[in-house]
Amino acid sequence: MSSQRLKLQFQRLYNHFSGEDCETNLHDIAEVLFCTRRNVRMVINKMVDKGWIDWHPAVGRGKQSKLIFHSTDSELQYMHARRLVAEGKLEPALEALGNNADKLAQLIQEQLGHTTSQGKQIVRLPYYRAFSNLNPLHPLRRSEQHLVRQIFNGLTRINEEKEEVEGDLAHHWEALSPRHWRFYIRPAVRFHDGKLLDCNDIITTFEYVKKHRLFRHIKKVESPYVNTIDIHLSSDDHRLPELLTNLQAMIQPSDSDFDNDNVLFPTGSGPYKIIQNDKQRFKLEAFDQYFGFRALIDVVDIWMLSEVAACYLQPGTEINQLSGWNVSARMQLDEGCNYLLFNRLTGLTNNDDWLDYFQSRLTSLNILRLLNQDDLGDFRLINAYGILPGWAHVPFQSGSKPVPAKRTVTLAFPRQHPVYPQIAEAIRTLLAEDGVKLKVLELSTMDIWSGKHADKIDIWLGGMSLMNYRDDAILSWYFNFDHIARVMPKEEFDELEQAVMRWRADPEKTSPCQDIGARLVQSGQILPLFHNWHGVDDSGVLQGMQSNSMGWFDFKSVWMKPEH
Repeated sequence: MSSQRLKLQFQRLYNHFSGEDCETNLHDIAEVLFCTRRNVRMVINKMVDKGWIDWHPAVGRGKQSKLIFHSTDSELQYMHARRLVAEGKLEPALEALGNNADKLAQLIQEQLGHTTSQGKQIVRLPYYRAFSNLNPLHPLRRSEQHLVRQIFNGLTRINEEKEEVEGDLAHHWEALSPRHWRFYIRPAVRFHDGKLLDCNDIITTFEYVKKHRLFRHIKKVESPYVNTIDIHLSSDDHRLPELLTNLQAMIQPSDSDFDNDNVLFPTGSGPYKIIQNDKQRFKLEAFDQYFGFRALIDVVDIWMLSEVAACYLQPGTEINQLSGWNVSARMQLDEGCNYLLFNRLTGLTNNDDWLDYFQSRLTSLNILRLLNQDDLGDFRLINAYGILPGWAHVPFQSGSKPVPAKRTVTLAFPRQHPVYPQIAEAIRTLLAEDGVKLKVLELSTMDIWSGKHADKIDIWLGGMSLMNYRDDAILSWYFNFDHIARVMPKEEFDELEQAVMRWRADPEKTSPCQDIGARLVQSGQILPLFHNWHGVDDSGVLQGMQSNSMGWFDFKSVWMKPEH
């Protein structure tokens, strides 16, 4: 008999006797449960085994047996809902609880945090949205960028503690010339599907990688010897190993669907592989055949709960209650900012009067005073004066410039963001005070970065989060997917691109990245708005939970300290 059928039989029995202990007999129970006397014995024994009832059979003809209830019908439903939650089936669990969201939140809370099950160490984290694409060759949001790092490997990587380049799939490399680099690949590396990585996987991946602006100087990739990769360039580059740490250069199997922008289960060679990815749950499992140190946590289980904060990762976070955290002790500013990107080619800001107006009217100070902290939840925003914390490039504004005309302004931002709708409403209020209407478009990440509707949009509200704290980390944001090049005067963009190429060609030249950040802001291309505090709670039994530049932590490095 199935467990669900047994529950129905218990409900029938419980309702018939109103949950009261009583004297009865097998014949009466058989009539209640619509089954034979023989089956009644089996059903009763199963209920006794589960601890739902006690059954004391009578001795002697004509005597009544004793039936004692240990569970109520509602308790049974609650136990059933708890099992559904543990399996990640939140909608059926809610239905089993009579659509009581408070009870569901309580059951979810029981499941979050750290636990051990069947010898495996599991960390469960709440998050506010699902992950719909994990293809490193396509535009990714902040959290997806972090997850891709846990799933894939590049030829090189940045050491998060030292901020230095180190080997990943390549254990050594050398520059045979400024236009010819050789990388020596680790042997016996396996992808998550068990397939051995070979040089053809790397060559095929780079056929797609070199389509991106950052990598267009890659002319040819070949394998002259076993476990050896040669990269030939069309221009000098003394900093290629640093460049190859970017997400786009993550190595995928040669049979991957490289063009797909809806990849839910990518195959990588990293410390974790995906075993579940849907609207309710994202689950990673440690890859036992990983070529590096095996992850210390066996399973990372991320639950999609719309009520949790997007800026603060805490295993076991109380639903709808995140208070009392100490900014100085646990939080840090993100490496990036929220900003306005102006369309200076086909938008209103190709007119200097409109650009001056927006720069003076849509300042972070003006917007911040209109934001309701209750709407922002656990986000703590501070004014940004440059695109990175510590950079101060926003020109001083002595007052608002006059509005050039009564027009409709089109603003676009990524959908499913917890803060952008509030910022957009503040902008609407500011513009309305000057008789200007605002049209808002919420677009997918892919639509925004691919340039869909670009010629009809005046302003983009967006954010940048960088993978590390090095100055050159901004280059991946500046160049990737031509989002900025598409709306920036060509001569200005080309000038900055040439500065980067000169820096790559000269190992003694200082980085142009701060100058790029200054020029973007001072020219009016970018208007920085806010930096945000984010971080992780490192106060529990989980060790090694240090927040990285993305506001996450390296899954493979955390571990559980036994509680005494």
